[in-house]
Amino acid sequence: MGATVEQLVLVVSVFWALSANSAFLEAALHDRAHDAPATWWFGAALLVMLVAVHALLVAPFANRFTVKPLLSLLIVVGASASFYADAFGVFMDPSMLRNVLRTDPGEAKELLSLRLAGHLLLFAGLPLMLLWWVRVRPRTWGRALGRRLAFIGLMLLALLIAMWSVFQPLSSLMRSQKELRYLITPANVVWSVGSVLAADAKGAAKPRQVIGEDASAGPSWAARSKPLVLIVVVGETARAANWGLSGYARNTTPRLADLGVHNFSNVTACGTNTETSLPCMFAPVGRRDYDEARIRGQQSLLHVAVRAGAQVHWLDNQSGCKGVCEGLPVTLTNPKTTPELCPDNRCLDEALVHDLDKRLAEAKGTQLWVLHMLGNHGPSYFRRYPPEFARFLPDCRKDDLQRCSVAELVNAYDNALLYTDHVLARAIERLRARASQVDSALIYLSDHGESLGENGLFLHGLPYAIAPDVQTKVPMVVWTSPGLDAASGLRPDCLAPQLKKNAAAALAHDHLFHTVLGLLDIRTRLHVPTLDLSAPCRGAPAGP
Repeated sequence: MGATVEQLVLVVSVFWALSANSAFLEAALHDRAHDAPATWWFGAALLVMLVAVHALLVAPFANRFTVKPLLSLLIVVGASASFYADAFGVFMDPSMLRNVLRTDPGEAKELLSLRLAGHLLLFAGLPLMLLWWVRVRPRTWGRALGRRLAFIGLMLLALLIAMWSVFQPLSSLMRSQKELRYLITPANVVWSVGSVLAADAKGAAKPRQVIGEDASAGPSWAARSKPLVLIVVVGETARAANWGLSGYARNTTPRLADLGVHNFSNVTACGTNTETSLPCMFAPVGRRDYDEARIRGQQSLLHVAVRAGAQVHWLDNQSGCKGVCEGLPVTLTNPKTTPELCPDNRCLDEALVHDLDKRLAEAKGTQLWVLHMLGNHGPSYFRRYPPEFARFLPDCRKDDLQRCSVAELVNAYDNALLYTDHVLARAIERLRARASQVDSALIYLSDHGESLGENGLFLHGLPYAIAPDVQTKVPMVVWTSPGLDAASGLRPDCLAPQLKKNAAAALAHDHLFHTVLGLLDIRTRLHVPTLDLSAPCRGAPAGP
C-alpha cells in the first residue's frame, strides 16, 4: 500500500485531533450546551483547526526520507502527553516542560505505569505499525515541491476559514483561557521544548548577573560571641490545606506543635512547580514583579550572603538547586553514607539531618545552610516515609495514582507530611540542644502545593493563572533560638511576638529573600524592609 507524504501527514494530523486532544476539546466546550447546533459547529471548527495546525507543523520538514521518523517521534510524544493531560490535568507549557526535562531518573521512573504502557501500545504502538507498513510513493523533486506547497496552502486556507467561521467565540475563549493552547497536542510539546531550549541557550551564552555587590555584614556580626546558623528547609509539594498547624482536621504536624514554632497559615507560592518556584524563592524580585528571564539570569540570595561573609552550603535530596547554588558548596544525599535511610537507593529526607549535630559542633562564624527535601513529591507518596509513619490507613501504595481511591491517596500524602514533621522536629531539637554554643534559626517553606483529585486534577504544575489554591498555598514555619535576637542585632524579646503577629497575614515566597537578609543582618540595597518579617524589631521601637 502506498501513500504520498502529504497523505501521511494529513492522516496522522487527523489521528492526533481525534485521539490526543480530548482534554483540549473538553475544556474548550466545557460551558456550552451539548445539544446546541452552535456547539457542534464550534467543535467541528476546532477539529479542523487542530488538523490544520499539526499538518502545518510537520509538512515543511517532511519529505520521502524524513516523514516517517518525524511522524513516529511525534506520535509517541502525542500519546505520552495526552495520557498525562487526561490522567492528571497536566498542561504542557514551557514551565512544565522545563520541569520534565530536569526530572531525575528516580522521579521519572515513578511516573511510569501499566496504564501508561497500555495507552502507548494503543495510541502509539498500533499507529506506528500502520505508519511503517505504508510505502511512501516516490516523486521527482519538482513535483514533490509543487505538491508540498499546494498542501501547505490548502491547510493554511482551511485554518483561516475555520478560525473565521467561529472567530467571536474563539477569540473570547483564547482571551479568557490563554493557557488552553498548551493542551493542543503534540504541538504544545514541540512549542514548549523549543521555548525552553531557546531560553537555556540564550542564558548559557552569558554568565549570571551579579547582584548585591554592596552586601556587607551588619554591626551585630562583630558583637557575636557564638556562631550563628540559619537553616532554610525547602519543602517539596507540601500544601497548606493538609498542614496540621494551619487548621487541617488531621494532626499531620504533632511534633512541631509541641516545639513552639511560628506557623504562617496564609502563604502563597511563586509557582506551581519546582523549576519555577525554587529560583523565585531565592530571588529579590519574587512573584510580585515576576520576570523569569531576569530570575534565571541572576545570582541568588545565597551569593549575596557569601558576598557579605557568610558561609553557605546546599544539601540536596531532590533534583538539584535549579541554578540557585551555582558555584557554591553542594552535598547530595548518598545511599552509601546512610544506607539505613536510603531504601531502594533513594534516600528519605532524614538523611539531610543525620549529621546535623556534628555540623553544629564544627560551625564557625555566620552559616546559611539550605536543605532541599524530597518531601511529598508525587506520585509515589508512599515512598517518602518509612513504614512506621503509615498511620493513616489504608494508604495508596502504588505509583499509578489512578489505581487508588482518593481517600487512599490522601492517606499516603498525609503520612508523608507526618514524616516531614518528624524531620523538621529532629532538626529543631538538635538546634535547641546546641543553643548554648550556637545561635540559630530554622525556616521551613514549601516550594508549591499539590492537587489530590479535586476537580479531577492530580499532582501539580498547572499554569499559575488557573492553578487552584491547593497548588499555590503552602506551609511556612519559623523557629528561633533564645539568643537569636541579640545575634541578629534585633531588639530583645521582639522577634517572637512579631512573628506571632504575622501568623495569619498574607505572606508569599517573596518574604524569604528579605527575611533571611534580616535574620543574618546583611546590609544591601536589595533588602526590602516591608518584606522582612524581622524588620520591625530592628532599631529603636516606634513611638506611641
